[in-house]
Amino acid sequence: MKKLQVISLFASTISWLIVTGCASTPPNSLATHDSSRWQGEIAAYERSDKTSPPPRGCIVFTGASYIKKWAPRLATDFPDMQVVDRGFGGCELADVYYYANRIIIPYAPREVVVYAGGNDVFFGLRPEIVYGDFVALMEKLHKALPRTKLVFISCPPSPSRLADTGKFKKVNDLIDSYCQRHDIGFVNTFPLMLGPDGKPLPGIYAKDGLHMNAAGYDIWRDAVKPFLIPKQ
Repeated sequence: MKKLQVISLFASTISWLIVTGCASTPPNSLATHDSSRWQGEIAAYERSDKTSPPPRGCIVFTGASYIKKWAPRLATDFPDMQVVDRGFGGCELADVYYYANRIIIPYAPREVVVYAGGNDVFFGLRPEIVYGDFVALMEKLHKALPRTKLVFISCPPSPSRLADTGKFKKVNDLIDSYCQRHDIGFVNTFPLMLGPDGKPLPGIYAKDGLHMNAAGYDIWRDAVKPFLIPKQ
């Protein structure tokens, strides 16, 4: 019992330090996370790069299934922007961190747009750990690409994950605060996807109650567009 109490006290202390901004290196899942399940999909991107390499200075969209499912219309939604999809559905922030050296950094993009974090919460990570993974990813990208603009899309609400809504909000709040302090674009789509009753808009989701339909991507398109840097 005493051991559990100590662990609980330690976790609460770390959470407080993060929320108050007193911890420069928040805890993360990188040491224990296994990203091997994505090897095949990442290798497929690399094979494609050999025959059709993304143009240097492009805009890379990467992250979980919300990005992957956006791929067919990305070029239409953002014409003449040289957008490149590198999403892999079901991934977590730690996976994006792990594969950044292979599907983001080599392209020398002028901008990187990331969405991930929802799966992290759903799979059981505490908001503070999700935040730590986000910070680690942003620091890695900024170190490798100091002139590249970084943009993060907030965790969205969804009918199928209503039980995690409070955790999504906490993740978003932590990330928003970090973005403001480090000149990173934060696209807060969360309130845009809610109706007057505070619940997820029923007309913007696919039948699974998790992913978006065309109306949902219209919201994301309009929200993300002001954050994109036009091609020079």
